[in-house]
Amino acid sequence: MANINDYIIWRGDLPVSPEFPFNEVDSMVLARFSYLVMQKIDMDAVETVGDISCKMKDLPEGAFRYHGDMQLIHLMGESVRFNDMKVTDFVLHNNEEIEKQFGAVTIHYLENQMYISYMGTDASLVGWKEDFNMSFMDQVPAQAEGLSYLTKVCVKYPGRRLRLGGHSKGGNVAIYAGMNAPLWIKRAIISVDSFDGPGFSHKQVKEHEGDPILGRIQNYIPQDSVFGRILEHGEKSQIVQSDEKKLMQHDIYSWQVVKDHMVHLQELGEEGDMLYQIFADWLKESTPQMREVFVDGMFKLFASANAETFSGVRKAMMHNIPQVWKTYRDFPEEDRKTLIKMWMLFAKNYTNSFIEHKVYSPDDDVQDDKEDNIRENKKEKTAPESQTLDGKEE
Repeated sequence: MANINDYIIWRGDLPVSPEFPFNEVDSMVLARFSYLVMQKIDMDAVETVGDISCKMKDLPEGAFRYHGDMQLIHLMGESVRFNDMKVTDFVLHNNEEIEKQFGAVTIHYLENQMYISYMGTDASLVGWKEDFNMSFMDQVPAQAEGLSYLTKVCVKYPGRRLRLGGHSKGGNVAIYAGMNAPLWIKRAIISVDSFDGPGFSHKQVKEHEGDPILGRIQNYIPQDSVFGRILEHGEKSQIVQSDEKKLMQHDIYSWQVVKDHMVHLQELGEEGDMLYQIFADWLKESTPQMREVFVDGMFKLFASANAETFSGVRKAMMHNIPQVWKTYRDFPEEDRKTLIKMWMLFAKNYTNSFIEHKVYSPDDDVQDDKEDNIRENKKEKTAPESQTLDGKEE
């Protein structure tokens, strides 16, 4: 089977036009574009995809955030379909103090149409902390900045139609911006695409019930999706095929493509449903206050172990057990009780789910370790630099 990089090889000689219109795979390509390490090159206020590809040609694969990204930009730069698209308004803001990780870029794929691509979670602890904060907050800083960015771009380029998109948290931010935009911007939105992005609080979903913009929002999820089903969703969902297993299906490069569309499926897989239910029950049986204490506490423990990336947490914790234990002992007694209660709740739901589905095997633990090693070897890189709408560093 094939993925988005294969799509560019197959269809890259066909320009976006009435004969070969912008499609869902193009949207997935541009949603991925915001992950590229544009802070590592000298970005002008207006670039083309081809320019960026040339400027990145000497970067080693380890400089990119995720495996597959280097091939993506080189293929885009060589293609007729993407090469001449203008790229503007790149921003990257990581702020540990307010627990925000945000990135976005605008791609002008036609003369009067543009695509705002919101970056998903990077490898940084602050990025993952903000993700977990969604479990108890109605709004996180990346969502607020996503809406602000959308407004600024629409003011800067008046009269243009636009699409919004993003993978993972970027998809969530795209939906948030689209749902909360003022009416004059909503009227200009053609579509909003989230690729396995998490949902929202019950309050947020209820506030937007019946909003016409929901008819233009699509959440694409792989067959065993967990991330793209967490929290509540008011938008449509389309199941697509991934050739990976379990949580690794979140990797957008594993999603299968045929011609100008993804491989659509009618039903979710049983394994994904099982994993989702574990997290769903954990959320349902805890309060926002309990989740806040748990998330804050766990990330303080990660920090005490000097973990630099989320994928390195387990190794860092194992190498710094005395310091982690000391940090835990310094927590208020009530916080320690909450952490224990939340872990016991998770363990209960984990055990019940496997018993209910009767699919557990000791081999699963071996496979999980292999998948962890794969993640470690993908050389995820965090990008601490911050840049403004005009591409200049703050």
